[in-house]
Amino acid sequence: MDKLRLALFFIFLGIFTGAFMLGSATKLTEEDADAFMSEFEKIIADIDAWGIFTHNTVIALPMFVPGLGVAWGAFSAWSTGTAFAAITISNPGLGGINPLAILFSTPFGLMEVTAYSIGMSRSFILIRSIVKKTGLGRHAAPTLAEIGVVLLLLLAGGYVEFYLITAAGS
Repeated sequence: MDKLRLALFFIFLGIFTGAFMLGSATKLTEEDADAFMSEFEKIIADIDAWGIFTHNTVIALPMFVPGLGVAWGAFSAWSTGTAFAAITISNPGLGGINPLAILFSTPFGLMEVTAYSIGMSRSFILIRSIVKKTGLGRHAAPTLAEIGVVLLLLLAGGYVEFYLITAAGS
């Protein structure tokens, strides 16, 4: 892996983290938080590891779209942060948890943020190649390999997250 690719990964890790923190700082009304929690509970009522994987994959794959993936990734991070804000309003006991702890101290959080940062940074690389007119062909193999890595990370993350949810519930 070249130095530029690694630097871009960390830059987009920072962008994702910053957008997530902005979302988590969003001031929601109790009504908005309750509406979110109602929808959230419907979505997760019967979710399993495959459902978590599928949900995260639907979020992650558009992040590979040249240029647009960067914006989608930042929006997804902000939305996830806003969801965290809603959860802390509905569950005041969680208010003392630093939002970054969810991203960086849980195995599934690390896997997800890594996957999303790979997608966003690849999106940037692809749009940069289009703008510079250097051709996308040379990016096909690395992009496909990274998509494979992202899918594996999200699959493992989905199973770990489901296991931890199940263990916490029992």
